[in-house]
Amino acid sequence: MTGRSIRLSRRNVDALITALALPALLLLIFVYFFGGAIGGQTGTRYVTYVVPGVLLLCAGFGSSSTAVAVTEDLKGGIVDRFRSLDVSGTAILAGHVLASVARNLLATALVLALAFAIGFRPSASPAAWLAAVAVLVAFVLALSWLSAAVGLLARSPEAASGYTFFVGFLPYPSSAFVPTDTMPRWLAAFSDHQPVTPVIESLRTLLLAQPPGTAPWVALAWCGGILVGAVGVAGVLFRRRVA
Repeated sequence: MTGRSIRLSRRNVDALITALALPALLLLIFVYFFGGAIGGQTGTRYVTYVVPGVLLLCAGFGSSSTAVAVTEDLKGGIVDRFRSLDVSGTAILAGHVLASVARNLLATALVLALAFAIGFRPSASPAAWLAAVAVLVAFVLALSWLSAAVGLLARSPEAASGYTFFVGFLPYPSSAFVPTDTMPRWLAAFSDHQPVTPVIESLRTLLLAQPPGTAPWVALAWCGGILVGAVGVAGVLFRRRVA
């Protein structure tokens, strides 16, 4: 099922290019268009500050493809064919989720390569790199399962893409692009207590060899909660849609 989902991604060239190229373009836009204006508020080079946020944008763009692919499978009837072959719903959904993780890791690698080319210089140790990768993969996995659940809820690919916009929007009201203490108080309160901010702060502190504090544990708690909830909801929705 994972191989099938990856082959479908390769054949959908437009969506694949968008998922891979758009985060890289956003990195360039933020660094060169806005970095000069807001970089002084971050206490470090803006490219260094903004990279973790762009990595999470990659996950948001990839989640849209997952939701759309699940909805297209349900709408096209292929799920009924799989079920007649005694393929479990878990295998079908897990194939989409693992393909999403693979796409996101490829997009992450491209963004990091571009970031290094334009001046990103992390000072993390090998152990800190592994910890940062673990937090990022946990977030991508949780978000991919959530997107699969959204794909089961939506009645059309267009609706699935629209629903995932709200998930992809979360990096903007967070510490991804500006420190939260520069925001209005009500917005800063939301930014500090939503799931994306601790993930970003975990990546930022780990990659810059700063004390991470409790951020990684808070991030993993958010990811674990989202993952458990999304898997449970996806199972219920799948059974209802194929009944």
